[in-house]
Amino acid sequence: MKYFPIMIGLIAGFLFGIATPISKLALAYLNSFQLAGLLYLGSSFFFLPYFLKNGNRDLSVIKKKPNRVLVFGIVLFGGFLGPIFLMVGLKSANAMSVSIWLNVELIATALIGFFFFKEHLGKFAVLGILFTLTSSIIISSQENISGLLSGMFVTAACLCWAVDNHLTAIIDGVTPQSTTFIKGAAGGTTNLAIGLFLSGGKIGFEYIFFAVLLGMFSYGVSIFLYILSAQSLGATRSQILFSTSPFWGIALSWFLLDEPINPILILALSFLVAGIVCSHLSSHSHPHTHQAITHIHLHRHDDGHHDHPHAEKDKTAKHVHVHTHATKEHSHDHFPDLHHRHDLERD
Repeated sequence: MKYFPIMIGLIAGFLFGIATPISKLALAYLNSFQLAGLLYLGSSFFFLPYFLKNGNRDLSVIKKKPNRVLVFGIVLFGGFLGPIFLMVGLKSANAMSVSIWLNVELIATALIGFFFFKEHLGKFAVLGILFTLTSSIIISSQENISGLLSGMFVTAACLCWAVDNHLTAIIDGVTPQSTTFIKGAAGGTTNLAIGLFLSGGKIGFEYIFFAVLLGMFSYGVSIFLYILSAQSLGATRSQILFSTSPFWGIALSWFLLDEPINPILILALSFLVAGIVCSHLSSHSHPHTHQAITHIHLHRHDDGHHDHPHAEKDKTAKHVHVHTHATKEHSHDHFPDLHHRHDLERD
């Protein structure tokens, strides 16, 4: 089992989960575009030192047409549309409901992965999707009409982030740090500019620092950790770990916003837990061929895929650099990660 990517996937979920109730508080002082922009600018500020040092190499890779298109999609769906849809939806709904609705991203990620990115969905994965969908429907029953409209906006955000998840997981040659910086800087600047225009240039300056700080951790560090997890486990499996975020969001909503924990919420959470457990039980093994490829990502030399030489390099130490894989054919249990994106007909 890949314990390290599982652990960082869970941490990513925690950091993202606490953002929902805190953002609910901030929306009393900042409009939706302003807050979305500041959160993602915060994520980019965290990685600014790295980008200043290493950005030239990554920019040269991004200029290549395939990666240029992928980065544009990541910025559009993940950095601009996703966060603004979420902030608009959060404005009128309970933070607890929004925390659970955000797991529609799991459903969208899984289905997009199956239909467009050749990811495997077994029986348990399908059960996980159904349980997660049931959880979202149950929690919707306690919302009024404006709350249900908010749910539609949150769902739109989840669809955008599902696309972002897959584009991020398949991009080659660009480090997660640079991807996160570019998405945050471009999407955040655009949303903040729109927010300032709509408010006539007015903004609660005393809340800017706190919004940026929240963005640094909940949208910067969290996204970075998710990317590392997705490159090892695949977008769908990493999304399962990321889907633990509602539990942290609900706990903080109860503590900060005094939102009640009622039987409907407990029932919805029960289905959500079942969905997460079932989804993570899905696995498969079959003979497959790896084509020759040159790319960059976090790896270690005892995983069966990275046997390139290093001077005095510990095989169990994780590190990042550009490396080349030769053509290879073998069979083992695997996830749809960077090295296993092949067409499947097996269950």
